[in-house]
Amino acid sequence: MMFPKQVLLVLIGLSAGGIIAAGVFAFLAIIGVFPRLIGKTRTNRHILLYETMIIVGGVLGNIWDIYEIPLGFGGNLFLGVYGTAVGIFVGCLVMSLAETLKALPVISRRLNLGVGLQYIILSLGLGKLIGSLIFFTEKFGQ
Repeated sequence: MMFPKQVLLVLIGLSAGGIIAAGVFAFLAIIGVFPRLIGKTRTNRHILLYETMIIVGGVLGNIWDIYEIPLGFGGNLFLGVYGTAVGIFVGCLVMSLAETLKALPVISRRLNLGVGLQYIILSLGLGKLIGSLIFFTEKFGQ
């Protein structure tokens, strides 16, 4: 009786992880991180290669994180290249988010949310805060 329950838990866990990963990649695509990087490098003819590398990077990154596979190479050169690449990506992500935030006033005017937008943002923040507090008190409160 334990085996079907474990199979069901594995399926639910993998499905939930896949949904979250797809949501993160969709979020990054929607706010314009990938198109911005492709446009800056002027390599528009390699779109298929970019899409493949994004998917392969996401899958391999998840596998590496879950199984904690040690990398056989290291050293200062690798850390320097990796840190530079991550820094460029985070900078592009921050700039894309800043541009998205500039669009909020336009959206609020179009949807006639002149009064309620701050309450929507506040409720999202409070929900995140309450969820985090519940999670950490359940995990570490014992």
